[in-house]
Amino acid sequence: MPLQRLAVPFIVLVSAAGASGSAEADRLRSIFDGRTLNGWEQCNGTAKYAVEKGVIVGTTADGSPNSFLCTKKQYGDFILEFEEKHDPELNSGVQIRSHRYERETEVLTENRGLTKRKHEAGRVYGYQVEIATAASGVSGGIYDEARRGWIDNTRNTGLRDNEWNKFRVVASGDSIKTWINGTPVADLVDSLDLAGFIALQVHQYKGEKPRQVRWRNIRLQDLGRHEWKPLTDGKTLAGWSKWGGGEWSVADGDGKGALRGINKPAERGFLIADRELDDFTVRLNYRVVKGNSGVFFRMGDPAVREPGNMGFEVEVDPARDAGGIQEPGKRGWLKHTDPRDHESIYKPDDWNGMTIHANGHRIAVHVNGVKTWEQKDDPGRLKGRLALQINPRDELEVYYRDIEILAPAKR
Repeated sequence: MPLQRLAVPFIVLVSAAGASGSAEADRLRSIFDGRTLNGWEQCNGTAKYAVEKGVIVGTTADGSPNSFLCTKKQYGDFILEFEEKHDPELNSGVQIRSHRYERETEVLTENRGLTKRKHEAGRVYGYQVEIATAASGVSGGIYDEARRGWIDNTRNTGLRDNEWNKFRVVASGDSIKTWINGTPVADLVDSLDLAGFIALQVHQYKGEKPRQVRWRNIRLQDLGRHEWKPLTDGKTLAGWSKWGGGEWSVADGDGKGALRGINKPAERGFLIADRELDDFTVRLNYRVVKGNSGVFFRMGDPAVREPGNMGFEVEVDPARDAGGIQEPGKRGWLKHTDPRDHESIYKPDDWNGMTIHANGHRIAVHVNGVKTWEQKDDPGRLKGRLALQINPRDELEVYYRDIEILAPAKR
């Protein structure tokens, strides 16, 4: 099985301090003309948006839910800079890569434990760069509006009340980073949305006196987009090789070609991708009919018995540990999934989505949009292959489909 090395390129965007040089500043273009709201539209709520002396002013309305002023254009990868000033009593934020629900939708929210909530059709949802008080320390964090809740709430002291604050947001592929007044804040790895609109939020507010938030110098550098590219053709096992026990074939997966793994309790086996990966983000869907399987990554030759050679395994078990992770033959289990979380996350007898992010020593795993594990400085292997496991302990029938890797789109 000859190695074919695939290095997925990542765009280098900013220095560690997030400072923009003069050349970069020349590439930033205003997405607000300073005079009108042309190119923007209000979505949700009845807060008032107006332009005053080159500034967008958002004013609360009594009884209104959250309001959003949204760009008509969508953006994927970008550098966004803006300045804001708000009444300290008013919460606000700037949406990025956001959307509106096409129909009433139930979502799994991570705040205060995993709970389900419904949102009406038309509701804005997606990544929000938080704007709050200096004392709260949450400004610049990433809140998943009307969906999962907080997904990066690193505390910071960069914001100043009753002053203009400069925000900087860099979004590239599954990486979103923020700065306030030059101070780094969020450093998020998440690939649930790769493009969408930008929106200015006026949060719902209860009070006798209306409150205001202001934005100016809203500028953006368009860096293109990332997209998902298939690692299977949906018709054959091309690009993958069988090792060990069990049988693999291509079967119908609800209208899509799925890789089907079966066995009777016997020797272990794998279906191994022919390409070796360095840094990558991969997503797939899986459905377990019976038995236990796993998704291996950064795996070496399975015939070689040495500590750490097997890389990492993300658990695929219908009974427990949805998204749990281990390093077989070395450190063992790195994270078990809490049984209550497994019950909330995993969809029995159905397709479940998994995303694996591996960028240098930083590794993160999501199952059905919920982060089940993240390590920012993991000492394990840095390259290897992707593999689907035949577990020898139990009779197995498992399906994998929509196996895709994230890569920059051609411009």
